[in-house]
Amino acid sequence: MFENFQQVQNFFANRKKFGIKPGLDRMKRLLQLLDNPQNKLNAIHVAGTNGKGSTINYVKDALRFNGYHVGVFTSPSLDGLTGHVLLDDQAIPEKTFISLVEEMYPAIQELDNANNHPTEFEIITALAFVYFVDRVDFALIETGMGGLQDTTNCFTPMLSIITNVARDHIAFLGDTIKEIAHHKAGIIKRNIPVIVGEMDQEALAVMKHKAMSLHAPFYQFAKEFKMKSLEQSAYGQRFEWTNTTTKMNVSLNMNGNHQQMNASLAMMALVLVERYDYSINWDKALAGIHQSQLPGRFELVHHNPTIIIDAAHNTAGIQSFIQTVLQNYADRERYLIFAGFRDKELDRMLNQLSAHFTQITLTTFDHSRAESVEALYHSASFKNKLINKDWLNAIADISNKPSNACYFITGSFHFISLVRKYFVKN
Repeated sequence: MFENFQQVQNFFANRKKFGIKPGLDRMKRLLQLLDNPQNKLNAIHVAGTNGKGSTINYVKDALRFNGYHVGVFTSPSLDGLTGHVLLDDQAIPEKTFISLVEEMYPAIQELDNANNHPTEFEIITALAFVYFVDRVDFALIETGMGGLQDTTNCFTPMLSIITNVARDHIAFLGDTIKEIAHHKAGIIKRNIPVIVGEMDQEALAVMKHKAMSLHAPFYQFAKEFKMKSLEQSAYGQRFEWTNTTTKMNVSLNMNGNHQQMNASLAMMALVLVERYDYSINWDKALAGIHQSQLPGRFELVHHNPTIIIDAAHNTAGIQSFIQTVLQNYADRERYLIFAGFRDKELDRMLNQLSAHFTQITLTTFDHSRAESVEALYHSASFKNKLINKDWLNAIADISNKPSNACYFITGSFHFISLVRKYFVKN
């Protein structure tokens, strides 16, 4: 049926009409028809408002430096359909993707015929599980949205990680921290260890209650494990990591206090992996964490002038972005280009940003959820704003601005993926 990758892309584009459908019954049925591949994996499940991708990346690199084969399922993707499914840092080959969709199609058709249509994201998630079987030692699975009713919440992991809780996806998860925390806590499983990052007391109480009710061993940042920052610069940072038995110095290439937190969670995860009787050489693990980089996360994409892209797509992400900007570029003149999805809290995000940049250029991109420049302009209550309806022109306009200034581009993941492709190509 599928003779080339374009046909597969058309097939997935067509599935978009089924939208986002929270709930797991359909996903579980699809996996049953595929012989439950998710039950044949050593998997780590990661939820949280921000930091999921970076935390997974640190764990992945530490395990890879120890000689393990590691699969990663991530969303959203910066590199199209195949970018969701990675094996040892390589996106799934298009030919393999085609053959797996072909293999899965009878199961998809059976659900379609029952008027129980699997969504685009459900099919990609199931495909990742099928691909990882017999290929990986570990699978690292990132939730798409929330946790409790998220498509990925269909397996029992070896351990769970919840990075943090902040306002995002409020149309689906609720607009209070307690409601959002309830969804994130949905990935906690009976008797399975869970690691939680820094969060406010209300969110933490939800996590503790859920873990206690399921007898899940609970590892809380600042209690069972801690970190102390040692050194920070534009070229990286170091911190001291401790738990009840161990003290280690951790060196990172990625910038920002939030990256120290993400790496701390990864360190605790590795300690627990070791307790499952997997061998971890800590010198190799720390070397892997040190060289870890994640595309689109405070990524330097151009020198002279300095241009940095960062997928800060909610208010908490914007706060971390601003903090990292000020830590590393406080003495430089700064300009910003911004575009985002209309279902985000764009007015709050823009007003957070306004005090820290000489000028903010508001732009847009080709996506059904992308906010118009006119709406962005009216959302922004500050004066240092410009409009440029074409983001490519907004980037080209950097050449007309001071060459000794720093330029930042932030907003939705989809926008940053387009910008990153432009810089990689050029």
